[in-house]
Amino acid sequence: MSISHIFIYLQLLDLLTTLVGFKLGAVGVSPFIRSLMHAGPVLGVALSKLLALGLGAWCVYAKKQQVIRWTTYWYAGLVVWNLMVLLAAP
Repeated sequence: MSISHIFIYLQLLDLLTTLVGFKLGAVGVSPFIRSLMHAGPVLGVALSKLLALGLGAWCVYAKKQQVIRWTTYWYAGLVVWNLMVLLAAP
């Protein structure tokens, strides 16, 4: 599986775990995501994912695979964090 595919997969996992977290009462800590959520939690997170996928597509076009690789590590950690928040939820 290529790093681009893993990046896309992690975007989907982050979207799903974030939305489940919101459903369980968790709050977003990112100021950027919070600003997008004025339109609603689902739309705000979906917009952030579209932006991330757009930037990822630009990195592929510009042959910046190293940027996608580091960003993929970041999102992998973020998904793990989301899962820890979900497990700690009452």
